[in-house]
Amino acid sequence: MDQFLDGKHKLTIQTRARSAEDYMPGFGNDFETEALPGALPQGQNSPQNCAYGLYAEQLSGTPFTAPRGQNERTWCYRIRPSVRHSTRYEKIELPYWKTAPNINDDIISLGQYRWNPLPIEDSPTTFLTGMKTMTTAGDVNTQTGMAAHVYIVTESMEDEYFYSADSEMLIVPQQGKLRFCTELGIIDLQPQEIAIIPRGMVIRVEVLSGPARGFVCENYSSKFDLPNRGPIGANCLANPRDFKTPVAAFEDREIPSRMVVKWCGAFHASTIDQSPLDVVAWHGNYAPCKYDLRTFSPVGAILFDHPDPSIYTVLTAPSWFAGTANIDFILFRDRWNVAEHTFRPPWYHKNIMSELMGNIHGIYDAKPEGFVPGGMSLHNMMLPHGPDKEAFEAATTVNLEPSKLENTMSFMFETRFPQHLTEFAAFDAQLQTDYIDCWASLEKNFSGKP
Repeated sequence: MDQFLDGKHKLTIQTRARSAEDYMPGFGNDFETEALPGALPQGQNSPQNCAYGLYAEQLSGTPFTAPRGQNERTWCYRIRPSVRHSTRYEKIELPYWKTAPNINDDIISLGQYRWNPLPIEDSPTTFLTGMKTMTTAGDVNTQTGMAAHVYIVTESMEDEYFYSADSEMLIVPQQGKLRFCTELGIIDLQPQEIAIIPRGMVIRVEVLSGPARGFVCENYSSKFDLPNRGPIGANCLANPRDFKTPVAAFEDREIPSRMVVKWCGAFHASTIDQSPLDVVAWHGNYAPCKYDLRTFSPVGAILFDHPDPSIYTVLTAPSWFAGTANIDFILFRDRWNVAEHTFRPPWYHKNIMSELMGNIHGIYDAKPEGFVPGGMSLHNMMLPHGPDKEAFEAATTVNLEPSKLENTMSFMFETRFPQHLTEFAAFDAQLQTDYIDCWASLEKNFSGKP
């Protein structure tokens, strides 16, 4: 048998040598796993009587009639059905967690913005109370767009659970280590890894090494998928085998707990008499997963010119317009630069997409100063941006030998929608008010001569 969690959240090993670090490889696979022998029905999904007196319950990530290749669902065999709760839902406030549309006419979102890392404050915060929204885009009511958040977590959720009916969540740690106890198993997450928590998936988040800080992309639209590689072919970028889905683990705990649900931007809480993480076995293709960003295999130019940054796409959430994503998650990690006769950093440009970047660690080549680990920047749609003067001068004067960018890892949440600042991002976060000065010293080099 695999594993179960006892009443104090401790892992109890049964007869098979399995631990919380056990995962199943593959992206979007149809998995099956059981924490007790024979708990998973064979040959059917909903038997008249499930083994161990379990309840069969389906979690659907797509409409029932979605095309077969896009249809996502998981059958769960749990101690109690998730519908059981002892009090009605009541609204609660998480004042720093905002949802699109969140447009305030007093907040000007037009401009190039950059923020220093959010400080770790003395007051204790959990994954819920420590979530602060920086930007929102689209409309959760029409299931389009996204929101970008920063989390500061100093303490574990105790007898408290959460799920979002609004979105799947892409979690990008920057410091500290968290444990995501989910209905379908355990994910331990640290910097240079990411996790995807599907819409509707119940979680409890614990601090393994803190304080923890990181970024969250809340995706209201179609779920993240691997991008088509086109002429690249079958290999490189993010390979499916490097995504890891947890094996089954369950809690059999009867203790008053709180369930928090995010629905259409509002938060609601109900009392339950037991842990909802009581799935003893499951099978399906709608499940959480983690991915080690260090396994991303970048490709690039090996003769001249700078390819589009799309070649660094790890995950994409498509929109209804072909080639125009609801969200792209793009990674800039260690890589070689070898292009001849080429300005190697990202060029100056205006983009139909809105770009929010975060720095996980190291130095970003287009902004050697000011864009620090834990920091963020926002370049909204059709606002020009590009290298600062230092990066420009270095790139135009350097001897173009093969060189390797090392100790660098930054990412981008890119969306087809304009990203609107929250009040927190505009007035309370560590906004660098002098950010646009990094381009002020760019000089006129035009001579009128070839």
